[in-house]
Amino acid sequence: MIVLSIILYLIHYAMFRDTHHIFIFMVGDIAFVPIEILLVTLIIHRLLNEREKRARLEKLNMVIGTFFSAVGTKLLTYFSDFDPGLDKIRNHLMVTNDWSEQEFLEVSQRLKNYDYKIDIQRVDLEELRGFLMEKKDFLIRILENPTLLEHESFTELLRAVFHLSDELEFREDISQLPDTDYQHLANDIKRAYIKLVYEWIDYVKYLKGNYPYLFSLTMRMNPFDLEASPLVR
Repeated sequence: MIVLSIILYLIHYAMFRDTHHIFIFMVGDIAFVPIEILLVTLIIHRLLNEREKRARLEKLNMVIGTFFSAVGTKLLTYFSDFDPGLDKIRNHLMVTNDWSEQEFLEVSQRLKNYDYKIDIQRVDLEELRGFLMEKKDFLIRILENPTLLEHESFTELLRAVFHLSDELEFREDISQLPDTDYQHLANDIKRAYIKLVYEWIDYVKYLKGNYPYLFSLTMRMNPFDLEASPLVR
C-alpha cells in the first residue's frame, strides 16, 4: 500500500509538476489519521460491540426461555407447593400488564427479604429425581451454550439444579434417609428454589418489555398462581 501510494504521487507529479499541492494534501491527510482512528476505534467499534452484545443477550434470553419452558416453570411450581410461607408473597408474584419498572424492583427487593422454606417431608423425592434425570441431557446442552458466559446468575442457577440432581441421583434408596440427610436435601432444594424465583422475575420483566405474546403465556402459566391455565379467559 505504501509503494502504491508513492507510485500514485509520482504519477500526480509527472502530470502536474506541483509538489506544493501534493504536500498540502499529504499533510492534511496525515493530520486526519488520528481523528479517523478515534472515530473507528472509539465510536464505530463501540457501536458495533453494543450491537453484538444486544444480539448475544437476545440469544441468551432465548436459552433462558427454553429452560423455563422445559424445566424451570415446572420446578418452580413443584417447589412453591412445598413452601409453607408462600402465601405471604404469592400476591406480589401475580405479574400483570400494568406492572411498571418500579414494581418489578419492589418485588425483587421483597423476594430478597423473604424467608424461603421447603417442607421436605411433603416432597416426593423419587418423583423429583425422576424428573431431573429425564431432563439432564437437556440441561447439559444448555450448559454447553457459550452465551451463558454473559449471565453469571443464570449459570449459578444451572449449577444449583445440577447439584440437586446429582445429590438425588447418587442416593440408592431415597425413601430411607436419616433426618440429617433430609435437611441437607432441603437446603439443596431451597438453594435452587431461591435462584429460580430470582431468574423467573428477571425473565418475566424482559418478556414484558420485549415480547408481549410470550409474556401473556408466561403469566397464564404463572407457577405461583393456583388457578394457572393456558386458556385465555
